[in-house]
Amino acid sequence: MVHRNHNSHEPLLEPGPVTVIEPRTRWRLLDFKELWAYRELFIVLALRDIKVRYKQTALGALWAILQPLTAMVVFTVIFGRLAKIPSDGYPYAVFVYAGLLPWTFFASAISSSGNSLVGSANLISKVYFPRLIIPFSSLGAHLLDFAISFTILLGLMVYFGVGWTVNLLAIPFLLVMVMAVALGLGTILSTLTVSYRDFRYVVPFLVQTGLFVTPVIYPVSLFPNKWQWVLYLNPMAGLVEGFRAAVFAAPFNTMAIGLSCLIAMLLLIIGVAYFEQVERRFADII
Repeated sequence: MVHRNHNSHEPLLEPGPVTVIEPRTRWRLLDFKELWAYRELFIVLALRDIKVRYKQTALGALWAILQPLTAMVVFTVIFGRLAKIPSDGYPYAVFVYAGLLPWTFFASAISSSGNSLVGSANLISKVYFPRLIIPFSSLGAHLLDFAISFTILLGLMVYFGVGWTVNLLAIPFLLVMVMAVALGLGTILSTLTVSYRDFRYVVPFLVQTGLFVTPVIYPVSLFPNKWQWVLYLNPMAGLVEGFRAAVFAAPFNTMAIGLSCLIAMLLLIIGVAYFEQVERRFADII
């Protein structure tokens, strides 16, 4: 009941705005507006991961250089010199490093994003924010690692007489697609890891197996032409080959890169959709 003033026909209390809180639907689109509103938290979490990664370490940022560089030396000796695996006429050291660069970023990104929710359990259970920020922000430190490792690639190209060409401008686009694959798989694995903790052991297995089913240490030309499409069902295959084409100024395999981009976007959409579906249960089960 609204009481009125005897000297006025106006109510004493004006009705204010009404906020209706409704449960989310089972399936919903990604709320970009909400993610943008929490952009500062995204930056804080990304910087936190960078500081944690390099704080109180003996070698610091050198780890970003040593990991692909050491793998390149080992693969060059074992597969390039001893096993005599071909490299399509290119210097094997640069050939394998150009493949290791996107693969190392992908492997590190999927590992960190896959375990990111469990690692942020205290934060998730105490305050609300778009949970999708956590696996997304975990890529920040790996982007820094990639930038550092990429400078080594430029130096290797100069050392082995591989010229810098305009093809290198395609690398940012290819890197974005690698990020899409990593985020797609990472969000799926991070969601599953919250409910089933043994999924954290799936990530190392996927990374170890994926290294050998992706043309990192061998060229695609080792496969018969009629079976190469099977290899390209792995989205990282076309992207790794694209990186090599950018480094060696070779023609881009647009079919392979296009298929990789399509699968990458599908993985990202599926991963985000599944994440958004089960996000409401994270605080209860984490």
